[in-house]
Amino acid sequence: MSILELLNTTTEISLEGSFFAQVQAIKEKETKGGKPYLEWTLADSTGSLTLKVWNNHPQWQATAEIQAESILHFHGHWTQNQYGVDGKSWKFRFLTEPETAEFLAGDPATREKQEGDYAEILTMLAEVADPRLKSLSDLFIAQFGPRFLRTAAAKKNHHARRGGLVEHVAQMMRSAKVLAGVYPYLNLDLLLVGILFHDSGKLWENSYPETGFNQLHTLHGEMLGHIPLGMELVNKLWRDLDHTPWKELSPSSEDVRLHLLHLIASHHGQLEFGSPTLPRTPEAFILHYIDNIDAKLEMVKDAYQRAQELAPNILERQFPLPANLVTPLPSFEKPASEDLDLI
Repeated sequence: MSILELLNTTTEISLEGSFFAQVQAIKEKETKGGKPYLEWTLADSTGSLTLKVWNNHPQWQATAEIQAESILHFHGHWTQNQYGVDGKSWKFRFLTEPETAEFLAGDPATREKQEGDYAEILTMLAEVADPRLKSLSDLFIAQFGPRFLRTAAAKKNHHARRGGLVEHVAQMMRSAKVLAGVYPYLNLDLLLVGILFHDSGKLWENSYPETGFNQLHTLHGEMLGHIPLGMELVNKLWRDLDHTPWKELSPSSEDVRLHLLHLIASHHGQLEFGSPTLPRTPEAFILHYIDNIDAKLEMVKDAYQRAQELAPNILERQFPLPANLVTPLPSFEKPASEDLDLI
């Protein structure tokens, strides 16, 4: 099973199962009684969890061999409560080489979805008519495609997994195409490419190594953040393009570049949320709201899968959502008898 499946299925009732995971972090702690224990942060391609290793664990001595980035096989009986996932009678071992290769390839369902999303992104970018924006996108994919494929959309809360940025960008692009049909005055070329680049700075803020599921920490990501990094990336790629054939195009290339940079700069929508400027064009407003909608609905989806039930149809609040969730109303289904009456 994957970590996501474990989080979604474990309850107060013990579930027996196995999973592979990479140890992201190891913390040495003590109980109130002064007994040592370890707190392991485990991750795979679908998510992460925290597992406590108590000092009476049969393999307690073997934990000294485990270092961050170790990849392990876990088997045992698992439960989940308000404190997280807990294991009973569980054990661990290092993976064989074939198992390691299988693990690093990622969860099959997640990998299939991300590959499909990436292919759809490329298809939508191929439809961009403005040669400046098309060339800029092509250059980004050529230089940074593999890194894009293994970058998360966030450190936590939404799409916080290897490849999550591809899922987020694809869904935003699909939404943009639908909204452009409702609001035909939108510049769809600019909007699609703005979506591609709006979180591109996260390639240095939330990316993963080729051989693991532990998000990288870089000085550029820590000291600048993804919005300035995304703007700098666009400017660098823009300088690398041959602008000679585009001198007579309208709107001017400088205006195209400026409007694209504005989409990156304003996409958080508010100054207090990290945007250096506020949305000032239709495309900037649409991009901000699409970004927010997709992030929020991803959080809601995850919350429905993980939250404990407080009362019938009421689930406990999951941060950063503002309130307890309520089970959604199912879609109407016409009774079978009515179908028969129409025949």
